[in-house]
Amino acid sequence: MDFFSSNIGHSPAFESIIRSAKIVATTDVTVLIKGETGTGKEVLATAIQNDSSRSDKPFITLNCAALSEGLIESELFGHKKGSFTGAISNKQGLFQAANGGTLFLDEINSLPLAIQTKLLRFLESGECLGVGETKPYNVDVRIIAATNADLNKQIADGGFRQDLFFRLNVIPIELPSLKQRTEDIEILVKHFLTQFSSTHSIISPKFSKRTFKVLRGYPWPGNIRELRNLCERLCILLAGQTIEPENLPHEFNSCISAPDDSAFILPEIGIHLDELEADMIHQALARTNGNRSKSARLLGISRDTLLYRIQKHGIATH
Repeated sequence: MDFFSSNIGHSPAFESIIRSAKIVATTDVTVLIKGETGTGKEVLATAIQNDSSRSDKPFITLNCAALSEGLIESELFGHKKGSFTGAISNKQGLFQAANGGTLFLDEINSLPLAIQTKLLRFLESGECLGVGETKPYNVDVRIIAATNADLNKQIADGGFRQDLFFRLNVIPIELPSLKQRTEDIEILVKHFLTQFSSTHSIISPKFSKRTFKVLRGYPWPGNIRELRNLCERLCILLAGQTIEPENLPHEFNSCISAPDDSAFILPEIGIHLDELEADMIHQALARTNGNRSKSARLLGISRDTLLYRIQKHGIATH
């Protein structure tokens, strides 16, 4: 998935991120990507690298939660032969391997405090010190970090250095959850189905309107990763078919209603359509504390359409 592609989202939240990321990509500034698991933090980091002047240089990733404190220090900075049990030869660290390019540190919140200190030293001076070494070395590496945790809370609890946070947080980019950009679900589904039909050489299935309605009402705890996995599963198991709500996994059952459960019944005495429309807009704005983008999503219309109808009805907003 290419984050800079126009075929994976048009929601205001997503388009704002794209604009920021494209600007950031032209610089060497340190970036901190925040967001829930599955929102695409590594994909965004890769897009920034590919659109930067370092695109032909190494792009190395490390999940900071995957290694113990002893191993992660050696992995990042390298070690000298004999510096600890098992160090049978000199080892180059990821900083050296990424020289000239970018190092992506995922789950930076899991980085041990002792290693945070060494990372801070690099960000301040460009110097790294291998395990067992006495002489530091300098490298030219851009840092992109990512976290799904609240670093301010970790700072307050003593688990993360505040000075390191300030160094990392030069350009923060926060990815919205999928439930915050439900208007992009149909675009993403079509993108993934096209991708998987090509990968597996099968005919892509189609999703019915009822199915898309169910998908928009689902909370998506696994975010875009969960949607991607769902699309691949259905693409393989129901190739060439039309996907109805009944074909979705059981976790979607609570979002499925009878086809006409939500149908509006016109009263015998009729209605005043303009009054009803104005009332629905008032309710949506009240429920979202005046947030027009969220109100538009609740009403199933675009933000521009909502603005037009607000003006049409002379609705006062703050």
